[in-house]
Amino acid sequence: MAKRDFYEVLGVEKGADAKAIKSAYRKLAMKYHPDRNSDDPKADEKFREATEAYEILSDAQKRQAYDQYGHAGVDPQAGAGGFSGGSGNFSDIFGDVFGDIFGGGGRASRGGPQRGSDLRYNLEITLEQAVKGSEVKIKVPTLVECKTCKGSGAKDGSKPTTCGTCHGQGQIRMQQGFFAVQQTCPSCRGQGTIIKDPCGSCHGQGVQEETKTLNVKIPAGVDNGDRIRLSGEGEAGTRGGPSGDLYVQMNVKEHPIFERDGKNLYCDVPISIVDAALGGELEVPTLEGRVKLKIPAETQSGKLFRLRGKGVVPVRGGAAGDLLCRVMVETPINLNNEQKELLRKFQASLTGESHSPNKKSWFESVKDFFENK
Repeated sequence: MAKRDFYEVLGVEKGADAKAIKSAYRKLAMKYHPDRNSDDPKADEKFREATEAYEILSDAQKRQAYDQYGHAGVDPQAGAGGFSGGSGNFSDIFGDVFGDIFGGGGRASRGGPQRGSDLRYNLEITLEQAVKGSEVKIKVPTLVECKTCKGSGAKDGSKPTTCGTCHGQGQIRMQQGFFAVQQTCPSCRGQGTIIKDPCGSCHGQGVQEETKTLNVKIPAGVDNGDRIRLSGEGEAGTRGGPSGDLYVQMNVKEHPIFERDGKNLYCDVPISIVDAALGGELEVPTLEGRVKLKIPAETQSGKLFRLRGKGVVPVRGGAAGDLLCRVMVETPINLNNEQKELLRKFQASLTGESHSPNKKSWFESVKDFFENK
């Protein structure tokens, strides 16, 4: 009987990616596995058919040969140019597909070099440092490679030996009916090796605690939450593996004058009621020094004045933002009797609604609100 097309067997398109092929095989393997279908004689045949299809289509080289020559390209009887379709170990295939559920495929060695962990350091900086850039020193407690044993964990003159329980794999495999379960080796705790004579400095760990002093260059324009990566400044790797990285995260302190929003800066500028009514000129602060700001007559509280280019140049480049000054008209306090009397006379001199630009529209809005309720 002629073999069915492998793509048809798995129920996927010819252009399906590796993820789709793996997912399709997983569903079929769960459905037709003999341990779950002992009363169905055809289940074993369908299961083996799906496994063979997956073995070919999950291997890039075999899949290319199959796509080009069909079954002849992967038939073991096809000669020197063919690929064997039945030479794969089923336990390896099953572990590859179901390993992420049941603890890994079991073929990767756990005793080799392992990269150290990445670290994060929260660095508090001022707004001025964030906008203009700076260089600061930080002290970072971390784990570094033991200088005595050079990271091996073994005493000078000795070396780790291969674990006899897992034979260097770091994991042991147990077959429980339908499921193949992987567990961390209890003898070597997943390392694949055992240190019989540990180093006296690091007690067999291969790493030691150390506080490092590092220079961090803060580029101009960084913002709250931005991170700077210091390559290789994280925790030391084990068994000669590379060190991790250190991520320095910016935490910009609150500023007494300015608020930042992206590349723009905001500040509140208090002005007297006289300056707001008659106009005037004020000195306002910027991060580069003081500048003059002209206030036109009849300025209302909350009005924004834009000073172009007085904001922040973004860290990734581009034009500088703006400084937006929000004027806040202050009500005079601590008035003496004479000043209060002058205000009463001033109030009496205001007739009609022409002196209050928002009063009429506000009362009309209130009236409409209650009438439509």
